Amino acid sequence: MTTLSLMLIDGRPEEAADGRAIDVENPATRSAIGQVPRGGQADVDRAAGAAARAFAGWRLVPARERGQRLLRIADAAERELEAIARTVALETGNAIRTQARPEMKSVVDIFRYFGGIAGEAKGETIPLGEHVLCYTRREPIGVVGGIVPWNAPVSLGTLKIAMAVAAGNTLVLKAAEDAPLGLLRLAQICAEHLPPGVVNLLTGYGEECGAPLAQHPLVRKLSFTGSTEVGRLIMHAAADRIVPVSLELGGKSPAVVFPDSDDERAVDGVITGMRFTRQGQSCTAGSRLFLHRDIFDSFLGKLASKLTTLTIGDPLDEATDMGAIINRKQFDRVCAYIQDGLKQPGASVLLGGLPPTTGPLAKGYFVEPTIFAGVGSAWRIAREEIFGPVLVAIPWENEADVIRMANDSHYGLAAYVWTHDLTRGLRTAHAIESGWVQVNQGLGIVPGQAYGGFKQSGIGREYSLEGMLDSYTQRKCVTVNLQ
Repeated sequence: MTTLSLMLIDGRPEEAADGRAIDVENPATRSAIGQVPRGGQADVDRAAGAAARAFAGWRLVPARERGQRLLRIADAAERELEAIARTVALETGNAIRTQARPEMKSVVDIFRYFGGIAGEAKGETIPLGEHVLCYTRREPIGVVGGIVPWNAPVSLGTLKIAMAVAAGNTLVLKAAEDAPLGLLRLAQICAEHLPPGVVNLLTGYGEECGAPLAQHPLVRKLSFTGSTEVGRLIMHAAADRIVPVSLELGGKSPAVVFPDSDDERAVDGVITGMRFTRQGQSCTAGSRLFLHRDIFDSFLGKLASKLTTLTIGDPLDEATDMGAIINRKQFDRVCAYIQDGLKQPGASVLLGGLPPTTGPLAKGYFVEPTIFAGVGSAWRIAREEIFGPVLVAIPWENEADVIRMANDSHYGLAAYVWTHDLTRGLRTAHAIESGWVQVNQGLGIVPGQAYGGFKQSGIGREYSLEGMLDSYTQRKCVTVNLQ
């Protein structure tokens, strides 16, 4: 019998009000590893009520004390880093060495960053004259409703917890039903250092638990990370009640390689930027590779050769570089995109393709790194977010043309530029319509960087002081006549 891990409501572990539960699956073996409550409207009501009651006192706690509590949470999470990382590897299919353990390290970093800047929610004074005192205050908004996806569940959940709590808000957070276990343990750690009701964590399906949370009358701000399609629904729910919303949505990020970067460093950076070791399951994945025609074949040869050295398999094996796709639905979706690409005239698969049907990898939702060449920029696999380890390579010759192709997307989250000419690199970075552009590196976001998207990749910024102030506080102006 699988163990039921309970939700956190008002500082207490709770089952769903109706007693229903959801199985959590290990995508590497397709076997159940636990259960979580199948939360619904009644559970959202309980959590939102608890958060609203807690807000009355939490908003008055001095900012630096709130920060000190986050720092203690960081220390406690660091002590359990390995145990939670193993849980995350099991439930997400992400390899522990390349993904789950680094994700838990980022959890500690995020708590420490926002714990350190909690006291920076400062206002300004406005010089209206000697007889008038005019100043602004940064005040918390209230109850925040947060929803996170399954691809990096603990770090994205931590981000919403830390930003909301540091700013003086309370939070009702819904975990992804496919990967809730690591985040549940993290919420329990938070409860040990925060008053009851400040952080509440629900589990359940989007339509049964997420939608009621987005529509709840006690929720004063919505923060969502996930697909653009669901982001539209969240924005509609926010519009109905005129509440602020921050959205970190999908991407189809371009990686532009200039002819002077046909080298190992750029190859390694493209692999990292594509997030192959997270099975391509990242909104920042550089999945559109624009290679100058002069180096097209040479660069792809190096890239394919390097990708064949990745070890795919058991996420808990320290030798594993790349794990499994999260679930059957996403596995089938990725396979459908690969099939669609294979049917296109002129397409060539340099590496990978449809997953194996026999052998060890057939026991889980494993898809090998796949590279399509001969791809038209109008094809579905070149325009739609696949969220899998599928890279399309498109040749270019003219700088103006590659910038036009890079920007020819309704997404605009991330981008990558590779060149030894810094002037050209900066010119390209400034011309690309994305919220986050990296030149000569393909790394992940770190606390302190303002992170968010252009166009349909999102609204608002996260990970930074300004993101916290803009998204999780509201400015009040106070004017006092001194005469």
